[in-house]
Amino acid sequence: MSSSDPGTPADAIARLPVWAATVNAVSRAFGVLATGLIVLSIGVVCQMVFVRAVLGRSAVWQTEFAIFAIVAATFLGAPYILLTRGHVAVDVVPLLLGKAANRWLFIIGHAVALLFCLLFLWASIPWWYETFAAGQTTSSMWRARLWIPYLSVPVGLSLLCLQMISEITLVFLRRNRPFDSHAEGRSQAGSTA
Repeated sequence: MSSSDPGTPADAIARLPVWAATVNAVSRAFGVLATGLIVLSIGVVCQMVFVRAVLGRSAVWQTEFAIFAIVAATFLGAPYILLTRGHVAVDVVPLLLGKAANRWLFIIGHAVALLFCLLFLWASIPWWYETFAAGQTTSSMWRARLWIPYLSVPVGLSLLCLQMISEITLVFLRRNRPFDSHAEGRSQAGSTA
């Protein structure tokens, strides 16, 4: 079956709802941001090693920055990992089940994960706001304002929840296949599956 035949996965992909395409685009942008944070962390750690080993000076801000950047990359990059289905998955059960059962397994599994992420998001918003309102800073000489790195938790979880809602909805409406290993291709308009 060619990708120009109506009813093919590529045809369904081309008709992604605007809201789903927007969530996917924002998830991709956050994936790029997360990658940048990881690369920046590597550079900062290398600079810290140089400053300490070669120049013999103490590191003031580098360790905290690297920790905050890696944690932020984890939360901000999670929606992109879900979009591309780059997370670790055990596919023994989906391989044993038929298409209809796989669809419901996907929907129920993602609904449980969405519930967990919503609870985590609900708890993270007051946690972040408390650091913002109180003006909390780190105890180091750098005195970094904690609300800035902590903001990555509710922002990343919000987008992760939106990405999960998108995934669940598209599988429920039969716009995407559950447990598809070529997820990035299936979520971009105009590509073939």
